[in-house]
Amino acid sequence: MEKQVYIKKSNGETELFSFKKLRRSLQSAGADNDMADTIVSKIQVDLYDGMSSNAIYKKAFSLLKQKNKISASRYSLKRAIFELGPTGYPFERLIGALLKEKGFTTKVGVILKGECVTHEIDVLAEKDGCVYAIECKFHSDARAKSNVKVPLYINSRFLDIQKEWNTNPENKTHLKQGWLVTNTRFTEDAVNYANCVGLTLLSWDYPKNNGLKANIDSLALYPVTTLTTLSKREKHLLIENDVILVKELFNASDKLNNIGLSDIRIQRVLDEVKKLCRYQPN
Repeated sequence: MEKQVYIKKSNGETELFSFKKLRRSLQSAGADNDMADTIVSKIQVDLYDGMSSNAIYKKAFSLLKQKNKISASRYSLKRAIFELGPTGYPFERLIGALLKEKGFTTKVGVILKGECVTHEIDVLAEKDGCVYAIECKFHSDARAKSNVKVPLYINSRFLDIQKEWNTNPENKTHLKQGWLVTNTRFTEDAVNYANCVGLTLLSWDYPKNNGLKANIDSLALYPVTTLTTLSKREKHLLIENDVILVKELFNASDKLNNIGLSDIRIQRVLDEVKKLCRYQPN
């Protein structure tokens, strides 16, 4: 029989621990039913009221890593994105790559003239003659949410550049829509406002079944911070050298050599890279 235990979330709130949710997240990462049940059973033994969700995650990750490193890499995705910081640029690169995989032509960090002032656009994406201006809101804190003030601000910027872009005879494309992307979540008011004005939103789990997590998993666009064969320092050295995505390490042993890895460790990392990028969820 499963325990009734109240745990402490990262935002300080307490909630009844869900074994079903833990099991589902393990299975989503690639653990089979037996593996997920085994890990859940082991965690249940150590659960106590007031235990932090972070401590539970670390234990689940450790147990999963012992059984299947690739599943552990995928299980760590949410935290791995937080580790892309402290600046937002690596996250912008990740979003640009995601859109490129979907057939868009993308540029990261573009200065555009508006009707009133100039604006820096995080990602500019073009497809079939339509252009999309994408603002990326990266948070290092899982508790952070984008409230309605954020889409209000982003939409006003978009309208300014849209007026200039679509009235400029030199532009052969149509600036169609603004997007707002975050690695955490939006408040209900933010979602309602964006839907009302036609601003596309993308967050960790929004839209349902088509959020950031679902897209990264389906396209195998994992950040280098998911790799279990690298230390935190080594991951950050790669990011400093503008290596953001695991797939960028394919046939790029020189980049691993440049951060001081031995030939044996390079091979281990590349083995994980190939397995992780080859994995496709059901």
